[in-house]
This record gives sequence, C-alpha cells and structure tokens, in this order.
Amino acid sequence: MLERKFSIITPSLNQRAYIEDALHSVKNQAYLPVEHIVIDGASTDGTVEVLRRYSNQPGWGHLRWISEPDRGQSDALNKGFRLASGEIIGWLNSDDCYRRECFRSVAEAFERNPAAHVLYGDYTWIDSSGAMLKVRREIEFNPFILLYHRVSPVPTPSAFFRRSIFDDGNFIDVRYHYSMDYEFFLRLVQKGYRFQHLPQVLADFRWQPESKSSMYPGKQIEERDLIVVQYSSWLRQMPHGRLRSGLLGLLRSQAALLYWSQKFLRGYYFGSPSSRVLTANTRFPEHSRTR
Repeated sequence: MLERKFSIITPSLNQRAYIEDALHSVKNQAYLPVEHIVIDGASTDGTVEVLRRYSNQPGWGHLRWISEPDRGQSDALNKGFRLASGEIIGWLNSDDCYRRECFRSVAEAFERNPAAHVLYGDYTWIDSSGAMLKVRREIEFNPFILLYHRVSPVPTPSAFFRRSIFDDGNFIDVRYHYSMDYEFFLRLVQKGYRFQHLPQVLADFRWQPESKSSMYPGKQIEERDLIVVQYSSWLRQMPHGRLRSGLLGLLRSQAALLYWSQKFLRGYYFGSPSSRVLTANTRFPEHSRTR
C-alpha cells in the first residue's frame, strides 16, 4: 500500500470537554503520514491550553493549531483546507472521533477505487461520555437520496476527500452555518465528483447537549430547505407556496422510501450486516470503554 499523507481538519470552539478524544483518535493513526490541523475560534474554556500542552509534547509533531476569532465553523474549515498538505483530507469535528485503523482502510479503499473523489464509511452514535448508542450503516451513493432525504447518507466524520477537490477551488460556502456539509456535497455532485461508500465503521459521531445538531435542529432544517431548492431543477421551476412544499414533501417521501428499503435489503436490521466495525479508539490504551 502506498503511504499517502492524511490531513485532518478540526474546527473548534469551546470544546474542552471532548477535544482530547479527537486529538488522540488522530494520533492513534500516526503509523501513516498525517497532519492534524485544529482551527480554534478563540476558545475561552481551556481548549487552547489543551492544544498548547499536547503540541509541546514529544510525539505530537503532527499537530498544528491556531486560535483566533473567525466567522464560524465554515470559515474555520476553509482555513484548514487551505493549509492542508496531504493527499487525503478529512473533516473531524472536535467532539467526534476516528476508529483505529480508519486511515489504513481509507487509504486502501482509495487505491482500489482510483475514480472516487469522496469516500465515506459507516459510523456510530456515541453519547457525551463516549458510550456507543447505535451503529449507523450507510448505503451505496445515490444523488437523489442525498438531495431529498432529510438525513444525509454521507456522514461527515467518516468522509474523506482527495486533495484535487480543494486544488480545484471547492470550499465550504460560509453563508451556511448548520447544513454547510449538505450544500458542499451537493455542489461536488453537480460538478461531477464521484462518491464511493466503504462498508466499514470508521468514526464516532457524538450526541452531546451543546452540539449544533442538538441545540439548533430547526436552523438545520431551514438551511436544508433553502439549499434543496437551489439544487433541485424541479423545485426551482415552481413559485414558493403550497405546490412547491407539496412536491418537496413527495420527493422527500420517495427518497426516504429508497433509503430505508436499501438498508432493509442489505440486511441492516437483521443483526448480521456485512459492514466491518473497526476497533473503538480510547484515549489511553489501557483504558477500555463500553462501545
């Protein structure tokens, strides 16, 4: 296997409670060339002290960070993407984690799929303490489902991008603060970039009370409703009103039926799915968590 360098971008703002898990989950992949770029938005909760402490320790030369005011998560991500030097780039929020052997699996999958530009795997839901709540297994990529289903089939923590995407000038739209990943993926599809599903659990998505997903679900829905009209040729042709809302509801119902039926046909609800679960990360090797 060719040793391709990974660049992991982590936007952060006042995530002292969780960022150490994210840092260690990247360091545990350091058997491959990796850089971890943390873009902090001037945290005041001790996050900066954590970053400074780790970056000054032996064995943490892969960690780079800056802390300064920014225009939000999208702006922070773009700063990191522009600093990245790796061939494979990941987006890891500061409260999420990678599973062990994740990078090796991703690098091998990109070698097997040279036409793929974006590779995404399966993931788990974990709670604020790190205990596993559920394994979320995804389906082969379908642009109709991506556009119309309310739940993204491309989970950000387990998504990886070839560097060529950013070399081509594709970055996060800073107008969006809650569904920026949704708009970014749709724009990549529109431009012809290819998505490939890897049936392995690669990452942990954390449900915690101060996350955007927990605090602002309504704002996420509002942004998604704006974005779907932007990318749907059917919806753009209709004036705003009941007819367009009705058509959107119908399209979303069709996308949901396709999504859940594909999961059903793949046996995801029968206890023996084909997706492999990589070993959970722990901050310290001698400490075992329930996952």
